[in-house]
Amino acid sequence: MHSDRTHLTLPEIIAGRRSVRAYLPDPVSREQLSHMLEAARWAPSPHGRQPWRFAVVTQPPAKLRLAEAMGAEWRRQLALDGQDEATITTRYEKSHGRIVSAPVIVVPCLYLEELDRYPDDERQAAETTMAIQSLGCAIQNMLLAAYHQGLDCGWMCAPLFVPATVRAALSLDDTLIPHALITVGYAAKDPVRRPRRLLEDLVVRWE
Repeated sequence: MHSDRTHLTLPEIIAGRRSVRAYLPDPVSREQLSHMLEAARWAPSPHGRQPWRFAVVTQPPAKLRLAEAMGAEWRRQLALDGQDEATITTRYEKSHGRIVSAPVIVVPCLYLEELDRYPDDERQAAETTMAIQSLGCAIQNMLLAAYHQGLDCGWMCAPLFVPATVRAALSLDDTLIPHALITVGYAAKDPVRRPRRLLEDLVVRWE
């Protein structure tokens, strides 16, 4: 039985959202995915340019192709870090399983083509940072909308390390920069949540 969270308040949705790694095989509807992506569409962005695009992967062959392409590159990087073969294989299998077993994968991509252009590197870098910040806002909107519908998500950062590999696996345009991999589905079990810092530990100045 899936959780009914439609009655929750916004603070309850924010506090209840969690990162899930194991999912039931139950399908996620196109309507549910559209609701999540619609929420992402309303995130704040620099100059209102919405510098993000989303690739949605639901078909098993595409998920497998993505997992294997990313996995091969990840194995190479772990070997460069000096990790032994047994550890590399264990980490690879866990990551591979998370991707192929999730009912849906959403790949948020940074899209910089429509941002303002500056003659100096410093301001251009700030413009890019603003775009990355807004991409994070869009993803958070999507995660909260998913949780409100009874779904759960997991945020994987692996595409940051292999953007070209992800682009090739999904046949994405070169102007798209994959920044994350969001698994979506119904949690097979409740994850262990890490404790949050107290608010007074996070606010460094208030006057």
